Amino acid sequence: MKLYDGGRAPNPRRLRIFLAEKGIEVPLVPIDMGAMEHKSATITALNPLQRLPILELDDGTILTESVAISRYFEEMHPEPPLFGVGALGKAMVEMWNRRVELYLMAAITAAFRHTHPAMIEWEVPQVPAWGEANRPKALQYMKIVDDQLGRNEFIAGSRFSIADITLLVATDFLKPAKLQIPEELEHLRRWHVAVSGRPSAKA
Repeated sequence: MKLYDGGRAPNPRRLRIFLAEKGIEVPLVPIDMGAMEHKSATITALNPLQRLPILELDDGTILTESVAISRYFEEMHPEPPLFGVGALGKAMVEMWNRRVELYLMAAITAAFRHTHPAMIEWEVPQVPAWGEANRPKALQYMKIVDDQLGRNEFIAGSRFSIADITLLVATDFLKPAKLQIPEELEHLRRWHVAVSGRPSAKA
């Protein structure tokens, strides 16, 4: 088994945090995305979408997409549970993970990829107006997240989950997108400090 890893890019980092929370070690194959190694023939053969992370199992089976790979490891190593406990708990984690992915992480990513000069060869065509249009969307959704965290220790309830991992990676990606958590969102700020202090956040 080996994991093709993309360093500080959001999705590879998301999976590394998940594995660290589980206490699982997988041999890493570093891929230099800055040097566009993710577009190499080797990576394209493994994943035609040219995206990381990629997990190659011992029998040659290939898994891609950070959440799909995380689900595989959740089934193989169920403790601690990071996809929720019980029918309602699992549904809440799924709901909030999807919400953070689709409405916050996607907006932050669009703001970065469509406005940053370094992304001009990555995002073709780069549409600066679309990047700028996503900045207020990210701020709007952070307010919804703040409201949720005003009622719960973690984003999907009382347990740390993959939804918190997705939210951490998304909020840490605010800086390169030239955004920040507004001062008045005290619950999101409290959560961010707490979750950033977990050992897995350094993975």
